[in-house]
Amino acid sequence: MDCWKGAIGSNWIYPTVIICANGFFSTMRPSESFLTPYLSGPDKNLTIEQVTNQIFPVWTYSYLALLLPVFLITDYVRYKPVLLLQGISYIVTWLLLLFAHGVVAMQVMEFFYGMVTATEVAYYAYIYSVVSADRYQRVTSYCRSITLVAATVAAVLGQLLVSLADVSYFHLNAITLASVSLAFLCSFLLPMPQKSMFFHKKGVSETLPQPQKAVATLASNGPPSCQQQDVDCTAADTGPAPQQQAEQPKPQNHMLRVLVQLSRDLRDCYSSRKLLYWSLWWALATAGFNQVVNYIQVLWDFRAPSHSSAVYNGAVEAIATFLSSVTSFMVAYVKVNWDLFGELALGIFSTIDAGSLFLMHFTTNIWSCYAGYLIFKASYMLLITIATFQIAVNLSMERYALMFGLNNFIALVIQTILTVVVVDSRGLGLNIVTQFLIYGSYFAVIAGIFLIRSIYMLLSSKCRRKIARSWKEPLNLAEHEPKEQTVIGYMTRL
Repeated sequence: MDCWKGAIGSNWIYPTVIICANGFFSTMRPSESFLTPYLSGPDKNLTIEQVTNQIFPVWTYSYLALLLPVFLITDYVRYKPVLLLQGISYIVTWLLLLFAHGVVAMQVMEFFYGMVTATEVAYYAYIYSVVSADRYQRVTSYCRSITLVAATVAAVLGQLLVSLADVSYFHLNAITLASVSLAFLCSFLLPMPQKSMFFHKKGVSETLPQPQKAVATLASNGPPSCQQQDVDCTAADTGPAPQQQAEQPKPQNHMLRVLVQLSRDLRDCYSSRKLLYWSLWWALATAGFNQVVNYIQVLWDFRAPSHSSAVYNGAVEAIATFLSSVTSFMVAYVKVNWDLFGELALGIFSTIDAGSLFLMHFTTNIWSCYAGYLIFKASYMLLITIATFQIAVNLSMERYALMFGLNNFIALVIQTILTVVVVDSRGLGLNIVTQFLIYGSYFAVIAGIFLIRSIYMLLSSKCRRKIARSWKEPLNLAEHEPKEQTVIGYMTRL
């Protein structure tokens, strides 16, 4: 038995399979595309105003309150306990959805769902603590792909059950409860990590065969503001010599030292102008995206009431997920000088997002509303993939996790402000159609910020020199290479 446990703990395949199973079952929620019709229908008998202005805002507030403490606790307790907490929160959420009634009960349900989303950081962080660094790219691909597959399967299954089998929304939620319960069981099977990114680091020699080479690579690839700090951190991770172990600080002092180090890492990384602007777009756009996704079903129900119209929410979500995965996949094959044209891309696609939201506001046709949502989600997923890559390529794994957490926290703060001012009944309490006018204007402001910056950059003398070199170098190669290779070289350089 001990040998079996040792094999499980040392093999990267077992934890990867289990965490992917956990991700599949926790994301395979066929009822989620029909949440608003379920709450406003005969099962819960809530008004659309109660759902929009009193119930849904609780998720944003609880998510904001829980995100930072959960982010730190997740690393301190080494991920698995937080995954178990997430499973319990999933089960409580759907038990309340199935059997509780009234506004207060649904607000409690939204609180537990806020706990679910706050603990999602453990899903992606866990796998990095149980596999070696050379497996990161592969396991990240597996973990992200399985959630996209699960979301697509859930949306298609929900739509087929509703449209063809006439399954009630109540039974869809029962299926979801069974699925998230399986995810909870999968969490028990995960091996307990022996290290974490911040509080429980192990020596580099235990994870990398050539620590000096890793340090040199990290220093050469990182941005100037972060290079020296990364080297210092890596050197610190090698751990004390045996004779120094007795002099280690107490756990309380160690925790304070980690928090101080995290604050220094954030200061150094945000001092990079490139990372700052990508992070700014990330926070602003993610806040708007989450707000749109949170209330899109309310708009659909307004355009085509579920009690008198056929509901195609599941089909639309399935297509949107598929388009998002396609656009994200395309990023790997697009050759663009993102340093030069990155902010222009942010401005152009943010303009597309704004236009799709304005379409959803002004149209009265549900199919046009569906089309606007598909365009909006695909454009956002394209840009967030580019932003993720641009940030991750310049940072170590620890710093990427830290910036990811802080960017999402800032996005949540902005989203909370939008919710309080626009949605909450204690604020303006605007109707759903007017809300989408506000969201469209919000993305128009984002687009304006980055379009103005990109135009300024392209017109600057520095950028003119870069463009001139991009043209000049292929032309110099023309004396030695065929014309076709010159064109390909130029396009690749851009």
